[in-house]
Amino acid sequence: MPNTSNAKKALRQNVARRLRNRAQRSALRTVLKKYKTATQGEDPQAAESAFRLVTKQLDQAAAKGLIHKNKAARTKSRLSKLLPRAAAAPAGE
Repeated sequence: MPNTSNAKKALRQNVARRLRNRAQRSALRTVLKKYKTATQGEDPQAAESAFRLVTKQLDQAAAKGLIHKNKAARTKSRLSKLLPRAAAAPAGE
């Protein structure tokens, strides 16, 4: 347990930041999961709109320091590779 008042305040700040980061990271993971399920579906417009949403969320998370900017770029690149397959699936039928 912290002894000084500065250490007590730092502990309170760390707890608040940890809870905020956990919530934001969980929301980001939820958006990623929704995008991956949208790419498995039949609707290419839903996959496209989900891709726009997930790229926005990744950029915001990188801007806030939740994830590194290179991780955001790498994730967007990998997710974009899933998009053409979802758009081309109904055309092949």
